[in-house]
Amino acid sequence: MGIVVIGAVFVDIKGFPDDAYIPDGRNVGRIEYIHGGVCRNVAEDIANVELRPTFISIVDNSALGADVLKKLNNHRVDTRFIQKIPSGMGTWLAVFDNHGDLAGSISQRSDMMPIMKILEENGDEIFSQADSIVVQADMHKDLMKKVFALADKYKKKIFAIVSNMSIAVERRDLLQKVDCFVCNQLEAGMLFADDYSEKEPAELCEILAERVMLGKIPAMIVTMGGKGSVYADMKGNKGFCPARQVMVKDTTGAGDAFFAGVTIGLTYGKTLAEATQIGTNLAASVITSSENVCPRFLPRELGLDMDPIE
Repeated sequence: MGIVVIGAVFVDIKGFPDDAYIPDGRNVGRIEYIHGGVCRNVAEDIANVELRPTFISIVDNSALGADVLKKLNNHRVDTRFIQKIPSGMGTWLAVFDNHGDLAGSISQRSDMMPIMKILEENGDEIFSQADSIVVQADMHKDLMKKVFALADKYKKKIFAIVSNMSIAVERRDLLQKVDCFVCNQLEAGMLFADDYSEKEPAELCEILAERVMLGKIPAMIVTMGGKGSVYADMKGNKGFCPARQVMVKDTTGAGDAFFAGVTIGLTYGKTLAEATQIGTNLAASVITSSENVCPRFLPRELGLDMDPIE
């Protein structure tokens, strides 16, 4: 089943100004509707590296939900375990400034608990055949416990990403069970109750190395936008990976693509440093377009010693 991704589907409504963005004024521009959601993006990113992930999620039982499934199937994501229910998808409303950076957003979450039925009925089949597991760390705690129980039963690696850190902060103990957790600089500050907004990579790297040891977090990566990312694990490995210098068009989905690259690397034998570089490459490919996901790659283009999964 390749990498199994468990999380929500969103519809992203994105606004782009035609000229300089005025925060407290009316801005003329364009509005786009795009399939989104952290884990939906991650599943499609993994599929675009020809690795055939399985996605466990929920969509609306509507034309829009059918459109989401059609696109995922076209990218060869395994969608057998996606349920169709009323109001199954969340919504993310975002406004960007004239530099392509996020100026503000509001999200409406969907109820993910129907996934529990999928895990109860098909969890053993799914987890026993998975190469690794991706989980959205801010899902309902009972869902999280079920995922971790199945992963432990079948000795599968778990990689965690978050869409709402304020919820994930309440589950710090679960981070001790993941093989790698990825978040951005602001989210790391929320997690560790500190302000890292002015930290430079070298300083944040040392802080992170200490924090993963104290918190018993197996491995963690913190992205820092245009400055790159830092990583550390409990084995004493730590370092900095610079961002690639590219023309920024839209930063939406870059963090998800970064996470997908890290997950791919760590699932298929790369070191933490090498996986961080793969994530950096995928993130760079996203921010140069208005798409939420990366373009097509072959595994060997990213340094993986494997052919596409059929």
